[in-house]
Amino acid sequence: MTADYDATIIGAGAAGMSAAIYTQRKKLKTLVVSVDVGGQTNLTNHIENYPGYFTDTPGYPSGPMLMKIFQQQMLAVGAKIVSGKVATLERHGDGTDARFTVTLTSGAVYRSRVIILAYGKVPKELGIPGERKFIGNGVSNSTLFDAEKFKGMPVAVIGGGNSGLEGALLCAQYANKVYLVHRRDEFRGDPVTADKVRANDKIELVLSYVPVEVKGNAAVEHLVVENVNDHSKRELAVNGIFVNVGYVVDTEFVKDFVERNDQKEIIVDDHCVTKTPGLFAAGDITSVPYKQTVVSAGMGATAALEAYNYLQRLEGKPTSKADWGV
Repeated sequence: MTADYDATIIGAGAAGMSAAIYTQRKKLKTLVVSVDVGGQTNLTNHIENYPGYFTDTPGYPSGPMLMKIFQQQMLAVGAKIVSGKVATLERHGDGTDARFTVTLTSGAVYRSRVIILAYGKVPKELGIPGERKFIGNGVSNSTLFDAEKFKGMPVAVIGGGNSGLEGALLCAQYANKVYLVHRRDEFRGDPVTADKVRANDKIELVLSYVPVEVKGNAAVEHLVVENVNDHSKRELAVNGIFVNVGYVVDTEFVKDFVERNDQKEIIVDDHCVTKTPGLFAAGDITSVPYKQTVVSAGMGATAALEAYNYLQRLEGKPTSKADWGV
């Protein structure tokens, strides 16, 4: 079954969620598709350069807190968000009949009149059998967004940096068991955070192991891991798997619709327009040089308003060029 939307936004970082707030306020039925919520801003523990978001309180404000506010505001205006990774993007028809078809790795299909690419750098995949099949249905890149879904269930967290350590601690608040899988026998994250992980009774360290396969039927049931030294294998019974192994630029699935620079970033004009009618891009995925949360948020708003104007022009209606509202 295919669901229809006016605007589909790929990515739920500062750019994507800002775009969703603006498209939804323009009464465009909006879908946000993302493998995580918050993107790169989640990796920042303290923010001092986002206007209107500052305090001297220790530990506040943080990137995850700011992105949680973005998420709450986005949902409050009525945008819908689904967890998943885009496999393919297609465009059919012309003019008012033009539609984009977004197909996720899970097989879910959505149609939309406009698309806003706002996914920045994307979480690295493990590249193992079963991973893509269960993205959005047991495999996740966002403990912030999905940890609570596994309340009372066993989960695995992959990674030894701060995002992996903090993800394991967050999962331990909900899951009845957390396996923290890391390819080395020591962590790359902050020692203080690592000590908290070691002291948590719910967290079992699975060190010097790498994931090799995700198993399950309708949903995730097991994660197979292999020891890097003797190549012995273990099968962990889990319902959720959180992958926290870094980020990369990935624009391959849209390469036929956009122009890219040498870094594979999407080239846009000052209105966030790409070479394909109805397709816009904003934030860190673009060639704009300043990779800052405030810049991404502004670009998301620009892309959303330009997408609205594009649809208005198609239908011969007034645009919002003279709209001075905030």
